[in-house]
Amino acid sequence: MPKKCPLCGTEIVKPEGEVMHRCPNRACPSRGLETLIAWVQGPSDIEGVGEQTIRTLWDVGLVRSLPDLYRLTKAQLLELEGFAEISATAAIEAIQGSKQVPFSRVLLGLNIPGIGWVLAQNLARHFGTVDRLMAATQEEVAEVEGFGPDRAELVVEWFADEQNRKLVQELRELGLRFEIGEEDKPAEGPLTGSTYVITGTLERFSRDEAAAELEAKGAKVTNSVSKKTTGLIVGEEPGNSKLTKAQREGVPLLTEAELLKLLGR
Repeated sequence: MPKKCPLCGTEIVKPEGEVMHRCPNRACPSRGLETLIAWVQGPSDIEGVGEQTIRTLWDVGLVRSLPDLYRLTKAQLLELEGFAEISATAAIEAIQGSKQVPFSRVLLGLNIPGIGWVLAQNLARHFGTVDRLMAATQEEVAEVEGFGPDRAELVVEWFADEQNRKLVQELRELGLRFEIGEEDKPAEGPLTGSTYVITGTLERFSRDEAAAELEAKGAKVTNSVSKKTTGLIVGEEPGNSKLTKAQREGVPLLTEAELLKLLGR
């Protein structure tokens, strides 16, 4: 891990409680590239458009932000090496089709500091629309499950930034979804009524992917352990506070193998 960001030279930090190292410079060019790569790899799951495609589009200057991605044309792709009629058509159709991803996934894709899959879901379900979320105070955001004053402050600061508000407006005008739909409501399934917390690094999934799969089967996934927690899923290098609290409260500890069984893998 480099000590300084290779693009802007700012010293890299690792926020407390987070796994990833980050460049704290909000104006760093890497922020746009990271957001785009994260978007196509996770929340949008755009088939046929992956990290390498995004890096190519970035290098030639066609894409610098999420709105740029949705303004891409087939003619622009056809000018690039590696794209032919069929592949360019498929890529544009996949990009446009990703406009239908649920509001919670759009929130996740905005790359708001400290917001993973579970918290994006909680924000979407609590506020219902991005307009209500943008108008919320720090105290109101802190009332959302999994949030406290510090994390709520990050969310409020992000939405108070004029460039971020402009980004939201552009994406809305381009057709992405910024209000809750049926897809954001809790699913019913074999794990309905159970609550899980995930700590540490998993081998088969990211924590967001594991949370999404659990929720798809009806489980609730939270960030904090309590007596009501059904089980703590423990990966490599787990957080000591969650592990200690689970042991104190008698919450069962589950391995990744046991998680796979829960998911029917």
